[in-house]
Amino acid sequence: RIGNLYYSSGLTGVRPEARKDPLAFGGDIKEQTRNILNQHKKNLESLGSSLEHVIKVTVFLADVKTEKNAMNEAYAEFFKTNPPARSAFGVEFPDTATRVEIEVVAWVP
Repeated sequence: RIGNLYYSSGLTGVRPEARKDPLAFGGDIKEQTRNILNQHKKNLESLGSSLEHVIKVTVFLADVKTEKNAMNEAYAEFFKTNPPARSAFGVEFPDTATRVEIEVVAWVP
């Protein structure tokens, strides 16, 4: 946090045990997206903010071509109105269990 801005590092939705066994987490991008955004929500609320105050999101996807739409569906559950600015990139993660990583910048009142 710097002043009234909160900068997160990227969070992934994979539990440590899933790094050895992707099925331990399910490997589903929607579930990972929900997990990540719920964690961001929790972090922001601990600072007295919320997802409504997110102003920028960066999404890193293991497979943009086949998983972006599914990620968008889960993402839309958290940002129903006035979604924040967003960038999305395809990346290669060091393990096959990680399908998505999300970082946020938010205003903290």
